[in-house]
Amino acid sequence: MNWASGLMGFAAGLVISVVTAPAGVSGAVFLLPVQVSVLGVPSPAVTPTNLLYNVVAGPGALLRHARAGRLGGPLTRLLLAGTVPGVVLGALIRVFAVPGPAVFRLLIAVFLLPLGLWLSWRTLRPPRAERPVRHLSARSTGGLALVVGTVGGIYGIGGGSLLGPILAGRGTPVAEVAPAALASTFVTSVVGAITYALLSLTAQGSVAPDWPLGIACGLGGLVGGYLGAHLQPRLPETFLRLLLGSLATAIGALYAVQALT
Repeated sequence: MNWASGLMGFAAGLVISVVTAPAGVSGAVFLLPVQVSVLGVPSPAVTPTNLLYNVVAGPGALLRHARAGRLGGPLTRLLLAGTVPGVVLGALIRVFAVPGPAVFRLLIAVFLLPLGLWLSWRTLRPPRAERPVRHLSARSTGGLALVVGTVGGIYGIGGGSLLGPILAGRGTPVAEVAPAALASTFVTSVVGAITYALLSLTAQGSVAPDWPLGIACGLGGLVGGYLGAHLQPRLPETFLRLLLGSLATAIGALYAVQALT
């Protein structure tokens, strides 16, 4: 990594995390195409490099949430119980039986594009008061976290990018979703990065993360995440839901275009 790539990675991590942290998204989904298309990180090393970004960037937003008393709680523990084993499984799949990048982009687009549009629509046109929103059960939330952890282990994306829109769309306040999703992303990224580092000792190819670039991106995300978490309680719930829906729609549209071209 040269100084120009490191500076670009720092700037990308900073800008992305400022925008995404208030909605409980680490920003790794947006950083992934930057690493592949702009910074030229090879595959599969881009996955652990993205996880390394989450590890370095995560404490900024988490520290702010902890100081405000918004960190912890049953939702955080439930998400961790599913995402931690999922990320290990995803790392094994990525190294030994990974699907092609076109399949990944298409699956993410099919999942996130309608999800983001649905969340935005529900925010602009909320259900009637006489039809209360049904929250996901603990079992459903745990199963969802396991799936998301596996996807995060395969592709190095923040689990909050997938968990946040679903939980918010089912009626969980963004102020509760954001710290739980970010905590889940951080812990699973630590486990995933360690798993890839161990796999690199035996597997062939570029399996280990690009340590200098991942740290540079993460330092930008560390500063941006703290600033974004500082802004979160000052933003109205409707704006945060629209932000989360817009992020999911934008990510889905981006990967749809990439998959089709």
